[in-house]
Amino acid sequence: MITKGRVTATLDGDFVVFMIGFRLNKIWAIHKWLPVFLAMPKMLKELNSNKDLGYLHHEIWFGRTLILVQYWRSKEKLLAYAKNKDAQHLPAWKAFNQSIGSEGSVGIWHETYQATRGTYENIYVNMPSFGLGKAGKLQFVGKGQNNAQQRFEKNE
Repeated sequence: MITKGRVTATLDGDFVVFMIGFRLNKIWAIHKWLPVFLAMPKMLKELNSNKDLGYLHHEIWFGRTLILVQYWRSKEKLLAYAKNKDAQHLPAWKAFNQSIGSEGSVGIWHETYQATRGTYENIYVNMPSFGLGKAGKLQFVGKGQNNAQQRFEKNE
C-alpha cells in the first residue's frame, strides 16, 4: 500500500544499520556462488522467527552485487547473532571460508552503522512502507520537518 504524501520514520532508542551482500565475480561459477546465495534466506527466516535476537527488518536488491540492508536493535544484538554457535550464520561463514576463501569467484562485504538520536533523518514521498519506515514508525511530516536539517534536529 502506498502512503500518499510526505512521511518520515522514527525508531525509539539507538539502532544499527547493517549492510551486507555478495558480488558475483565469476558469474559462470554457479557451484561457488549458489551456496552463498542460498544461505541468506535461512538466516533471514531464523531472524524473522525470533525477535529476541534484535533483528528488526530488511530490504534487499538483486543484481551482480546483491545488497541487503538490515535494521537491528543494537550492535550487541548483531554481534551476538554473528557469534552464536547455534544460529545459521556461523556454519554459513565457515562454509564460505572453506569453499571460497580468497579464491575470488564470489566476494562478500558488509558495513555497519550505529544510529543514535540526532544522527539520522529520512523522507518518503508516495512510497509504500520501506526501510526504516518498516523497522520503526511512520508519521506524516509536520511543522518543522520540511527539510533534512529540521528532521535531524527533531531527532536530537
